[in-house]
Amino acid sequence: MDMICVLILTLLLVYILYRVQKNVHLPPGPLNLPVVGSLLYLDPKQPHLTLTKWAKKYGPVFGMNLGSVYTVVLTDPKTIKSVFSKDVTTCRAPLYVTHGIMKGYGIVCSEGDLWKDQRKFIYNSLRQFGAAKISENKEKMEELIMENVLDFINHIKEMGLEVYIEPLEPLRHNIGSIMNQIVFGHSWSREDETWNWLQNLQEEGIKLIGVAGPLNFLPFLRYIPMFKRTMDFLISGKLKTHKLYQDLIKKQCENIISEDYNNLIQAFIIEKEKRKDTKDIEKFYNDQQFYHLLADIFGAGLDTTLTTLRWYLLFMATNPQHQDILRQQIEEEVGNRLVKLSDIHSLPWLEASIAETQRIRSVVPLGIPHGTQEEFKIGKYKIPKQTMIVPLQWAVHMNEEVYENPNEFNPKRFLSKQGQFIKNPNFIPFQTGKRMCIGDEFARMILYLFGSNIIQNFRLTVKDKESVDLTGECGITLNPKHQKILFQKLF
Repeated sequence: MDMICVLILTLLLVYILYRVQKNVHLPPGPLNLPVVGSLLYLDPKQPHLTLTKWAKKYGPVFGMNLGSVYTVVLTDPKTIKSVFSKDVTTCRAPLYVTHGIMKGYGIVCSEGDLWKDQRKFIYNSLRQFGAAKISENKEKMEELIMENVLDFINHIKEMGLEVYIEPLEPLRHNIGSIMNQIVFGHSWSREDETWNWLQNLQEEGIKLIGVAGPLNFLPFLRYIPMFKRTMDFLISGKLKTHKLYQDLIKKQCENIISEDYNNLIQAFIIEKEKRKDTKDIEKFYNDQQFYHLLADIFGAGLDTTLTTLRWYLLFMATNPQHQDILRQQIEEEVGNRLVKLSDIHSLPWLEASIAETQRIRSVVPLGIPHGTQEEFKIGKYKIPKQTMIVPLQWAVHMNEEVYENPNEFNPKRFLSKQGQFIKNPNFIPFQTGKRMCIGDEFARMILYLFGSNIIQNFRLTVKDKESVDLTGECGITLNPKHQKILFQKLF
């Protein structure tokens, strides 16, 4: 009996020494429990706040186990830029839900040569559409955006002189219509059943695929009814949207008359034809990649831009003094005509107020996690292969040492003493590095044109500022809770 106790104690000591030796070069972090790691300590509704609290305790680089996934969190923008500039961090995080559903297709979950090829393809397509910084067709894209800006403004004005509404649905229709045109080459009316179904599916899916969701880290939970229903809903939704995409692809195939394409479906078909004799054709341009790519570009482009604009209107409605300054600037620089992209640099308060919205409510508060394809070092720490790297945008943008009174909405943070818009190296709303958001310029175009022209045409207020909830609901993105804004027609 004594020998057995000694043997057990010896094995336990060896195991403890092994764990200590293994962890000696890892970043510090919270206590890891067996199987679940630090998941039980993480607030599933506001994971960004828990991680920010830990960053203050453990430092700008800390690590922990989230279920089966070892995770390193970064909160220093210089470190994030350095780490994400390396090829070793261009993999996607090993999350069960996204990988289990996407299976490495598309652009969000793709890696390696597929990701490199498709990223280049998407960039060239956006440039062709006029949705890039340098493009011969930028005026065409501006026309498409302005068509939807006007439709939104007229839709609200038709409701009356004062309209008290939650702007989610009309905004989603018009921003979604822009995305529909450049992705599918087709748009739907407000009342269309297919379009309403697609919007609802998008909204529910975004809520369910949260980075901090336990199913991402404990795949065995998929056998529990609650989580099984989640997976069934997501997979069923994916298959139904793929059927819709097949019909849209068939229609676009009939409309291609030249290589002067104007939507992603046409671009993919043309590129596939160009490469029909290459060895990578089946790997890069197969049907599954096609469907997932369409879903990624539509979903990512719509959700992040829509959410930012909703936060913008809410913060401007709760801080009407900033509206007055912007509206006066528009009146002096633009007059009564609609604001155009060429006016933006003469409207620094517009750029500053949108940047401040992106800072105070990071649309993706956890950033877009990356994965490591091999071991590498961050400073003195060794980061293992297949680690998830989280660029904690919330902590970066709410850092009290960089932004005084970070919970205060203050566009002056982004203005020089002369009143001109200035960039801040600690400001990374579109992330950074090799996998930085490829549609950043397109998003800015939409935000600037919608934001400026809405403020020009309406005075935004809330009935009771104290009752407004600015905490948001966290899924993949941090969305405002459903709240109404009073739109008062100005002319």
